[in-house]
Amino acid sequence: MVIANVISYVLVIVGALNWGLYGIFNFNLVSWIFQGPRSVGSIIIYSLITLAAIWLIISPIISGHGLRLAMRDGEEREARKREQGV
Repeated sequence: MVIANVISYVLVIVGALNWGLYGIFNFNLVSWIFQGPRSVGSIIIYSLITLAAIWLIISPIISGHGLRLAMRDGEEREARKREQGV
C-alpha cells in the first residue's frame, strides 16, 4: 500500500504542476509531451492522475485510519512526553 501511495502522490503532483503551468502560462505539459490533448498517451496519463487522486481519497478509509486533522488525546500526551524527554 505504501508503494501505491507514493506513486499516487507523484502522479497527483504531476497533475497539479500541469494545471499550474496551464493556468499561469497557458502551457499544457502533458499535451506537449504527447503531441495533443486527445492523444492516446495524454488520455492514459490523465486517467492515471485521476485514479491516483481517487486512490488518495479512499486509501485512508480502506486502511482504517480515516482522515484525521488533529491528534487524538492519547497521541497528544505521547507527543508532549517526547518533547519533554520523558
